[in-house]
Amino acid sequence: MKEVETGVNHKTVCVVDYGMGNLNSVAKAAQTVAPSQTRIEITHDPARIDQADAVIFPGQGAARACMQALTEAGLHQAILKASNEKPFLGICMGLQVLMGHSEENAGVDCLNRLPGNTHRFDLTPYPGLKLPHMGWNRIHQTLEHPLWHGIEQDAWFYFVHSYYVRPEAADTIAGQTTHGQTFCSAIAQDNIFAIQAHPEKSADSGLHLLKNFMHWSGT
Repeated sequence: MKEVETGVNHKTVCVVDYGMGNLNSVAKAAQTVAPSQTRIEITHDPARIDQADAVIFPGQGAARACMQALTEAGLHQAILKASNEKPFLGICMGLQVLMGHSEENAGVDCLNRLPGNTHRFDLTPYPGLKLPHMGWNRIHQTLEHPLWHGIEQDAWFYFVHSYYVRPEAADTIAGQTTHGQTFCSAIAQDNIFAIQAHPEKSADSGLHLLKNFMHWSGT
């Protein structure tokens, strides 16, 4: 695995507040593993997001509500700008809406930051499985990345979702998980790392991933 650049210490890491997601849990988990000089800030201010050294984009719930909330809060462009310029961690809905389109509720256009779409699980061939996919499951790392450093292969993470992403570029898939079908559970592209699971709920593996993010330069 590629080593994390431990000389990188972000001064400010913004957790984006658009009214959805377990923000306090994400911020608390991030602060637990952050270097002492790093400030974890929950904010809905585009200017603060622009000034941050790194950004965490969490979320849970529905894609349409997420996109509406981003628009109403004036955060749409701030998210796109941050995802192009600095270390950027998407979590759960913060992964799904990076895609171009979601199948949810007859379809909703998303941020279109990464080529691909978000699809609903089809569990018809797997009658013993349920939606949402909720609870502990393994992530098989398919791509070497600094955020995986020190996390064992097939480590357990906590999931809550009914949709999954299908990126167009297979070489951006950083992790896969199986719930009936095998799906993309993590994506890495340039300065973006986005994960379907919730690191803040994933015990040691999740905290380790957040710690790695605190020291990641985005390359």
